[in-house]
Formats: sequence, structure tokens, C-alpha cells
Amino acid sequence: MEKEEVLLKLGHIIKYARDKKGLTQEKLAEMVGVTQTTIASLECGTANLRFMNYYNIGKALDIDMGVLNNFQL
Repeated sequence: MEKEEVLLKLGHIIKYARDKKGLTQEKLAEMVGVTQTTIASLECGTANLRFMNYYNIGKALDIDMGVLNNFQL
């Protein structure tokens, strides 16, 4: 799987989970300690964040890291 495809799949999972929890990009960004622009870029598959940012996003959205790793909800 290409890097771009991985980032796009992660972005879709995060956007789905964020929407399901009723969070805005701004609120999620605040919870994680990044900017809204970073969340938007992540959801579009154009951002490649540090592991701890993915961990914090998973924690904020109640997503197990195994789910992010396997690209499934």
C-alpha cells in the first residue's frame, strides 16, 4: 500500500469517528493540541503526523490504535 493511500484511509477513519461523536474539527484539534488546519489536512490525507498525535486523536475519539492500524472501524 502506498503512503498516500495509507494517509487517505487514516483520514477517512478519523473523519468518520469525529462526525460520529459530533465533534467539529476545531474541537478535536483543541482536544489533541493541534490546529484545525492540521485536522483538516489529516482528514484529506495530506498530513503525516507524529505517532503521539495519532495516539491522542485515537484517545479523543475513543478509537483503539489497532483500529487505526488495521484501517477498520
